[in-house]
Amino acid sequence: MDVNQAKQEHLLALKVMRLTKPTLFTNLPVTCEDRDLPAGLFGQLMREDPSTIKGAEALMLGEMLTLPQNFGNIFLGETFSSYISVHNDSSQVVKDILVKADLQTSSQRLNLSASNSAVAELKSESCIDDVIHHEVKEIGTHILVCAVSYTTQNGEKLYFRKFFKFQVLKPLDVKTKFYNAETDEVFLEAQIQNITTSPMFMEKVSLEPSMMYNVTELNTVACGDLGESTFGKMSYLQPMDTRQYLYCLKPKPEYAEKAGVIKGVTVIGKLDIVWKTNLGERGRLQTSQLQRMAPGYGDIRLSLEMIPDTVNLEEPFDIICKITNCSERTMDLVLEMCNTRSIHWCGVSGRQLGKLSPGVFLSLPLTVLSSIQGLQSVSGLRLTDTFLKRTYEYDDIAQVCVVCPYASNEC
Repeated sequence: MDVNQAKQEHLLALKVMRLTKPTLFTNLPVTCEDRDLPAGLFGQLMREDPSTIKGAEALMLGEMLTLPQNFGNIFLGETFSSYISVHNDSSQVVKDILVKADLQTSSQRLNLSASNSAVAELKSESCIDDVIHHEVKEIGTHILVCAVSYTTQNGEKLYFRKFFKFQVLKPLDVKTKFYNAETDEVFLEAQIQNITTSPMFMEKVSLEPSMMYNVTELNTVACGDLGESTFGKMSYLQPMDTRQYLYCLKPKPEYAEKAGVIKGVTVIGKLDIVWKTNLGERGRLQTSQLQRMAPGYGDIRLSLEMIPDTVNLEEPFDIICKITNCSERTMDLVLEMCNTRSIHWCGVSGRQLGKLSPGVFLSLPLTVLSSIQGLQSVSGLRLTDTFLKRTYEYDDIAQVCVVCPYASNEC
């Protein structure tokens, strides 16, 4: 903390101290065996030491607390608290004392004073005390500007300021990845790394979705009636450790049917992270709105609403296709089904599906069979817009596992 002392001698003295929680006192126990020269001397000294725990003198942690010896580190999301004291060192009575505290950041200047009214008078050896709080929301250089103005007994108005400069550091490194599913679901992976020098207790890591989505957290596993966190009961994040959180976002029902609206949505939501450090000191960090790359579906989107996981070899099975018009014009569609080496379509190819308006979808049941065993790719559908004579081909629509239904391995 840098302090610029005023050159002029003043009747009042200004003292500023940062308020932080104390730390547990630690000592370095020294022990030896009874046959060594000191014998039981070290043990006796540790038992007489008032800072050690009775019955556990060899433990490094003691029963006492240690007050902060320096300004320490301030991290983004923590609450900066400071104690400000103005003391009358003179033998005079000082009048109209006004104490003002401002915090200057790289982008703004904030007034942190609890009261902007002046104190009528301050007698000798008396003081004015104030405690200020501010949740730090910017990284980089911060300057606490404390200004004091007062009037002497002679009516002279005096004024002085002190500047306290400190750095706000970044506590967490947050990286995000988006995965667009075949449906309108979006999966978000958030990687959170503790880049401080002390462990953190992760109290909450949640995703606040945008107005078009509902979110499901995928960070628990089923354990009886209650879900258990994948990170265990004690959610500690050690220094430089990284943890991954997963979320699934689904469009709300009123937006799910509007293909054109969901297609263009890029804003997903924001992460809300709450943690605790030394003796329960809390910090909170909210990211800006997370944005994804909008998926490119083209003019027509073909997806599967229903397909079995496992089917029998050479036995027909049913699927339901969803055809959505993602363009801004009406289409007149014709469906063609082309057989592949392993996939064979059942039904009439080249049938008319009719007109499909913009943003409207059509559910189409189809029947197909596979002539080859194993994991097969459903392919071979072709849609043609007769208005523009434009053809859209769809391969690798989905995967299906084809098994032999017979007991023997002759198939």
